[in-house]
Amino acid sequence: MPPSRHFFVEFLRLSKLFWFSNRKRMIRKAAVLLAVLTMVQMVMAVLLTQWSAGLFNALEQHSMSGLMTQTGLLALLFLGDMVLTGWHLVVKRNLQIYWRDWMTEHVYSRWMQAGRHYLITHLPGEHDNPDGRIAEDCRVATESAVVLAHSLLYSILLLIGFTEVLWSRSGVVTLDLGFAAIPIHGHLVWIAILYSAVASWLGWLVSRPLTGATNARQSAEADFRASLLEAQDNSQAIALIHAESCERHQFRELFRRIRVIWDAQTTAWRNILMFGSGYSVLSMAFPILISAPRYILGKISLGALMQSAQAFQHMTSALSWPVNNAGGIAEWRASVERILGLLTALENVDEELAKAEHLIQVKNSDRQVLAFHDLSIVKYDGSVQAEGITMEINQGEHVLLTGNAFTGAKLFRAIAGIRPWGGGMIELPSQGRLFFMPPRPHLPTGTLRNAICYPSSRRVFTQEQIEQALRLVGLEHLIGQLDREENWLHTLAPAEQQRLGMVRLLLNRPQWIFLQEAFDSLEPEDEERMLRLICDQLPGVTLIAISHTANGSAFYSRRLAL
Repeated sequence: MPPSRHFFVEFLRLSKLFWFSNRKRMIRKAAVLLAVLTMVQMVMAVLLTQWSAGLFNALEQHSMSGLMTQTGLLALLFLGDMVLTGWHLVVKRNLQIYWRDWMTEHVYSRWMQAGRHYLITHLPGEHDNPDGRIAEDCRVATESAVVLAHSLLYSILLLIGFTEVLWSRSGVVTLDLGFAAIPIHGHLVWIAILYSAVASWLGWLVSRPLTGATNARQSAEADFRASLLEAQDNSQAIALIHAESCERHQFRELFRRIRVIWDAQTTAWRNILMFGSGYSVLSMAFPILISAPRYILGKISLGALMQSAQAFQHMTSALSWPVNNAGGIAEWRASVERILGLLTALENVDEELAKAEHLIQVKNSDRQVLAFHDLSIVKYDGSVQAEGITMEINQGEHVLLTGNAFTGAKLFRAIAGIRPWGGGMIELPSQGRLFFMPPRPHLPTGTLRNAICYPSSRRVFTQEQIEQALRLVGLEHLIGQLDREENWLHTLAPAEQQRLGMVRLLLNRPQWIFLQEAFDSLEPEDEERMLRLICDQLPGVTLIAISHTANGSAFYSRRLAL
């Protein structure tokens, strides 16, 4: 989380990117229009107080014509306020969705870029539950920012407009000290400022605990959702070992944390609402009470009394903006801090990748060879996991990596450029596409056709190519389901998922293949069939595999121990 003193600086720096984005004209137009409508709202509020003064003066004078005049003015104000409110809502919501659209894309683009979403998990920092930060915190941060900024501008305009009204209605009050008489101009204005200052100070004290409680609750809610999603993704494994009670216990503990934070947040909200309720009652009666003596003495009319009371309420409301918006500010700040925490962590990744002295160097070769030169693989904390790897793999070789499978997996990630910590150099072949097959292929929710073609467009491969590949790997029963939408990760068995990974391989036809236990869910004879299929359909391909079993060992020309 960014330091408190840097919070607004970091938020303004992030917001500047939005205001100067490629849609800046449309964004600024919406912002200016919202500001203009807010000014008109302030004018409407002043007109309503003037109308109220005219109404009460007409009542005090028992004037029927005056009453009819005020009724006609009310109809005009009524229609004008309706139109103004409708326009204001549309413009404000447009600005909110513009900002959320930009913020969401900015954050997920930084996160889902060149393996940053993977690398960030290996670094310390405030970056847990990025899904919640992107989906929920971006929404709260942008929507609340527009709401708070609008209410702040409206309060400033009210303060400007009604200070003049209240000053003119205050007149001059003489303070008699016995030995001297001191004239006080605009006494209601000074009382309103003092009244609001005391209320704001007390409100700030009352609302302080809410910021920490709100931030803690958002983190706890995100952890609870993440645990539920993890259980859903691993439902079969949980069911096979009957681990439901363990999962329930974990859910219970995570939700207990939510309950504790909820109680703390409830206490904070209770104190704020109790203070706000008393403050609102007092604000309604206080301005009438302090102006009533001048009305009783006949120095002001009833209309002037009511206009003074309303102007006092508007002015104190404007001055009390921090108190009235304490809860919204706390929620907004907590969301912004979570976004800034994720962006800061991503910046730390970029800084780490810029430190070439303790990173693996990956470069393209002018040879058709995959070579490792004194390669070492370490964790982020510096602990060595493998070192002194020096070898060359020529085009067309079939190589089986033996020894520690975890080290082999890290070697694959280093080749792919998503595990850079270590030393030495990896020399990539000058030509040919590298294709990595993990134990489980990623199958995005949607149609089976899109899942097979992922990450390419569905238009890249023809219907005949997809059907032929499905038949070759033994998934012909899925041909009729190509346009069916499902969560295929949960619909298909692990063996079927690995066969779909093989379908992708056949469709993409790479020249360098890296198998990381890609067929471990298949029967031994099916694993051999997949390897034979690779040799038959992709002659001359280079194959590097990690496997726990000896199945298909005849397909490898070399063995390299890690």
